[in-house]
Amino acid sequence: MSAIILFTVTIAAIAGWWLSQQRLAAKPWLEQGVDVDLRGERGSSVPTAKIGLGVFLAVVGSLFALLISAYSMRNSMVDWRELPLPRLLWFNTGVLVVSSVALQWAYMAARRDDIDGLIVGLLIGGASAVTFLAGQLLVWQQLKAAGYFVASNPANSFFYLITAVHGLHLMGGLVALGRTTAKVWRGAPMMQMRLSVELCAIYWHFLLLVWLILLGLLTGWTDNFIDICRQLLT
Repeated sequence: MSAIILFTVTIAAIAGWWLSQQRLAAKPWLEQGVDVDLRGERGSSVPTAKIGLGVFLAVVGSLFALLISAYSMRNSMVDWRELPLPRLLWFNTGVLVVSSVALQWAYMAARRDDIDGLIVGLLIGGASAVTFLAGQLLVWQQLKAAGYFVASNPANSFFYLITAVHGLHLMGGLVALGRTTAKVWRGAPMMQMRLSVELCAIYWHFLLLVWLILLGLLTGWTDNFIDICRQLLT
């Protein structure tokens, strides 16, 4: 239960910070001494695609919160047997970090109108994400070779389920990233591509955050962190 609270608070804090940066709560017509053109203000509002992504991430975050909640409640039962996590998971995590950083680099390049940096960032980000997915499949193969099958134990089932759901969301992001990269490659105007690249970067940062929380849950690190916090507060 503590893990689900930690996850929810983290996602809510990030969502609150992100919304505060979007001027969603701004009321320029109430500002004194400022001549406001409502038509201009309406034109500078947050893009619909960005709001849609925020809503989608809230739904996805709720899905992972439910998975974390179910995992936290199930692992306290007597039939739970922890499975050893392959070291390849740490390599995969590093690759996903590289992918997220590369997309942030691509977004910054798009803002500078640096087409070469944009293409390099998109290609590295996409290649790293594909490498992460391939690494996750290798992790599954290693576990199966060691006798840890899906139906062998509840811990095994949850591991495969959690990593599969995360992987499916990353695959969906790759579809959007592929379309964006193709448009950039065909010479689409930079002004039109900035929003698409930004949305891809936001989505990748979100999936990286979710994966780090899931990895902490699977390794038991989040439980240790919560215990330390409890000791500090008591």
